[in-house]
Amino acid sequence: MVIANSPEILTILENGDRLNRNEFERRYTASKIKKAELIEGIVYVASPLRFTPHAEPHGRIIGWLIAYQAMTTGLKVGIEPTVRLDNEKLAR
Repeated sequence: MVIANSPEILTILENGDRLNRNEFERRYTASKIKKAELIEGIVYVASPLRFTPHAEPHGRIIGWLIAYQAMTTGLKVGIEPTVRLDNEKLAR
């Protein structure tokens, strides 16, 4: 007798989902979502950002920070890292 394993059903992340950190990371890694956070077991998914009100000014600020970094010894600049606040909070 052969038992076929059914493929794992992928559930996307949605605002308000209640997940543990492992399930959140599994779904986040498998999705195309750019920004989601897990805070106190609740999922928060950010809305897509627009170019003029967000991306363009953001690019200018990052450019300014990189120029400042070049003139300041020891300064580190990073953009949108994943931060683990504790076992239940994960911001991306």
